[in-house]
Amino acid sequence: MKILVIQQKMIGDVLATSILFEAIKQKYPNSELHYVINSHTFPVVENNLFVDYFHFFTPEHEKSKLKLFKFAKDLNKENFDIVIDVYIKLSSKLITFLSKAKTKISIDKGRKSLVYNYTFKHKLKADTNAGLAIENRLQLLTPLDIDPLKIVRPKIYLTENEKNEAKLFLESNSIDLEKPLFMIGVLGSGSNKTYPFEYMAKVIDQIVLEQPDSQILFNYIPKQEADAKAILDLCTAKTKKKVYFNVFGKSLRSFLAITSYCDALIGNEGGAINMAKALYIPTFTIFSPWIKKEAWNMFDDGQKHVSAHLKDYNKAPYQNIKHPKILKSKASELYLDFKPSYFESDLKEFLRRLN
Repeated sequence: MKILVIQQKMIGDVLATSILFEAIKQKYPNSELHYVINSHTFPVVENNLFVDYFHFFTPEHEKSKLKLFKFAKDLNKENFDIVIDVYIKLSSKLITFLSKAKTKISIDKGRKSLVYNYTFKHKLKADTNAGLAIENRLQLLTPLDIDPLKIVRPKIYLTENEKNEAKLFLESNSIDLEKPLFMIGVLGSGSNKTYPFEYMAKVIDQIVLEQPDSQILFNYIPKQEADAKAILDLCTAKTKKKVYFNVFGKSLRSFLAITSYCDALIGNEGGAINMAKALYIPTFTIFSPWIKKEAWNMFDDGQKHVSAHLKDYNKAPYQNIKHPKILKSKASELYLDFKPSYFESDLKEFLRRLN
């Protein structure tokens, strides 16, 4: 049995969808599994034991309809038995349409889903603490006679060499691995998914106050340095001494290896949080007010994985709306209401449990 899974978009999406491969291999160990992903997301699934072949959707495919068509035609030559298109993008729909596969599975998007012979509506409420992002993906495997409530967790596979290099890098930068080490997701994927700088500084101050031996790392890439530095400048003098600002991963794989040595990742909801969970590192997540918490609070248990959302403390903005995405244009205004004091006690308890 030959199966193609298509997942375009962000790193967190690609990581979440990787669970399908483990679930399929558990049921059909001899199946041949292919994964179409955006090329920049590959590091998060590199060395995944359950994916047999990767196919990369590149910026060139986005710019050129001719190259996209050739990409789709080349995939068609693989003669897949099953195609699972997780999101239904224009490009993934073309790949599915051209495929000779008899089984084509995706989410239910009304008329957009006519290419597919098995479609599933997104669940509105999760049955487990895996969350909707996981459960909505696993239900796509129902036509394969796979139990959608047999939960599989996303996993990241680091090599011993990667872990050893990260350890040497940290120690060479005066990081004491016997003391608490925290990775801070200081910035989200955009301004409307980034906790206000002043508030984030207060969160970092609280971490140092609760854990005086803390060593703090910031997760940022070079082009975000100015914003990361602006947050550092808002921290207290005591906190600044605990921040190793220039110690950060120069690549996604090095970030993952460094994070594997951290006691927790704390900060904005997004790919970094999901990657930490896949590394089995404790997380404290600060959600953007317009993101649906139930979709991406994967494996929250109130102990090792905790999250905070404005809706947890102020339900007024969410009355009579179908989806918090409606509030996207008001993100800045709502963020200002989402004060660190709302979840101060939750963060304190989270940090104390790490001892």
